Amino acid sequence: MRLHKLKATEPTGTYVVESPVSETDILLMARQLANLRLRRGRALSSPKEVFSHLQALLADYEHEVFALLLLDNRHRVIVFHELFRGTLDGASVYPREVVKVVLAHNAAAAILVHNHPSGDPEPSQADRNLTHRLKEALNLVGVRTLDHIIVGREGCISLAEQGDI
Repeated sequence: MRLHKLKATEPTGTYVVESPVSETDILLMARQLANLRLRRGRALSSPKEVFSHLQALLADYEHEVFALLLLDNRHRVIVFHELFRGTLDGASVYPREVVKVVLAHNAAAAILVHNHPSGDPEPSQADRNLTHRLKEALNLVGVRTLDHIIVGREGCISLAEQGDI
């Protein structure tokens, strides 16, 4: 994947800008790099490892987005899939559709992800209820729910770290 106006150099993780860049260019480059970090085959070991990548992808949306980070049995990324798009303060999430996508990718585990356009990642009771409904649905088909990460401009919150998974 060629990055917008960037050229990779040595050492790994170092880039050179090929031409003048605008704020829009910088945000696009951040999203591209976040997508690279969540590409197929990358092993994930902790929630904090993916927080900045998810924040780059979802924090600036003006609407709520529900996504899945699907993993194999060794917790390597299969795909990051934006599944539902909502309004300013909510998105309708259907367990049946979540299960269909998880099975279509033959995932062994899933991390649920959604953003709060308000910027505050604090989970609501509705977020906790959704987490439990989806965890039950995925358990029925043998898929582990590892976490539900809520993304905001002020940071990310892991429901697993809060003991809600």
